[in-house]
Amino acid sequence: MAGRFAHQGALITGGSRGIGKAISELFAGEGAKVAIIDVNEAALKETEKELLNRGAKVYTDVVDVTDAQQVEKAVKEIYNSFGSIDIAVNNAGVIRDNLLFKMTDADWETVINVHLKGSFHTTRAVQTYMVQQKYGRIINISSTSALGNRGQANYATAKAGLQGFTKTLAIELGKFGITVNAVAPGFIETEMTKETAKRIGISFEDLVKASVANIPVGRSGKPEDIANAVAFFADRHSSFVNGQVLYVAGGPKN
Repeated sequence: MAGRFAHQGALITGGSRGIGKAISELFAGEGAKVAIIDVNEAALKETEKELLNRGAKVYTDVVDVTDAQQVEKAVKEIYNSFGSIDIAVNNAGVIRDNLLFKMTDADWETVINVHLKGSFHTTRAVQTYMVQQKYGRIINISSTSALGNRGQANYATAKAGLQGFTKTLAIELGKFGITVNAVAPGFIETEMTKETAKRIGISFEDLVKASVANIPVGRSGKPEDIANAVAFFADRHSSFVNGQVLYVAGGPKN
């Protein structure tokens, strides 16, 4: 299959729904061999079926990214199946929103572990192969919430942490032909933002309307908007773009 990612192996964590699925679909459409690891088995099977029907080469596995052994096993299998892992997107994430005084230890630890520990496990596993290849593109999915957001002390901390993770790894891995960048989405219409609407007790339509009122381009974001930004960082021609955080939010973020 022709395309700018032809013959490349791309791993997307949490790639069965929402932003992750859009990223998986873009890479598959551009010729990449696509590997998705996720805990949602039903969504994983559905996405795998859709990609196979489009003629893509696909690897899927039910993997908990907070478990280092599961991640390392899956990454080794992906490498053996594809022959290379050229792109890795740390997208897996969860929310457990609450105001600080209501937030439980479990709320905090679940979010921190999936976003930060999960990205650490995945990146540590893939960099072994990327260093051998002297090539790699690692993209972390952060969020505008990294700048602070009411009711998201856990999520904001995790997403801010991913930005520090990104910049540090860009310094460490750059000499091996590996770039590390982050995309920070603003308001995107996904299952996760539907959960947010439910949590705050309004309809999703009202949440979208309220969000759009504060977005300069006058529309809400779609998963494809984030996939396009990820593709920019993943492109071979982006080799001098390293350690950057790109806010994709329909307007500037400070």
